Amino acid sequence: MIREMRKSERKITDDEARAILEKGLYGILSTSDLNNMPYGVPLSYACDTTSIYFHSATEGHKVDNISANPYVSFCVVGNVSTIAEKFTTRYESAIAFGRAQLLEGDMKKHALMLLVEKYSPDFKDKGSDYIDKAVDKTNVYRILIQYLSGKARR
Repeated sequence: MIREMRKSERKITDDEARAILEKGLYGILSTSDLNNMPYGVPLSYACDTTSIYFHSATEGHKVDNISANPYVSFCVVGNVSTIAEKFTTRYESAIAFGRAQLLEGDMKKHALMLLVEKYSPDFKDKGSDYIDKAVDKTNVYRILIQYLSGKARR
């Protein structure tokens, strides 16, 4: 169930939320296990118009949680600064909700190339070679965005 934003006056447009998601350098992936124990982990990511992509080791806490419960949220915060004299903060954030899916084959390589294009755009050829060597040693996930919201205090 998606809840309505409490401070609706801070809600931003879908396009603004998508822009925050697209320009962010890292995000926090939130998962939970079968016992509903939450786990949030910062990670690098890339996105397109419908999805968020990230890679991981082939085993570990994140992998176990996604296998147990593929429903996740992903939060990106941008342009943060404090307003000390008012005891508050300027910020903008976007939160995506969706289902994480393990990718294989061409989709996996495509997602890894999106990461190269985002973080190492001047090294695409070298990145492509690196992907070919490492593709079988990493997991790559796609979060199909089912709901995206954004909030800001500017």
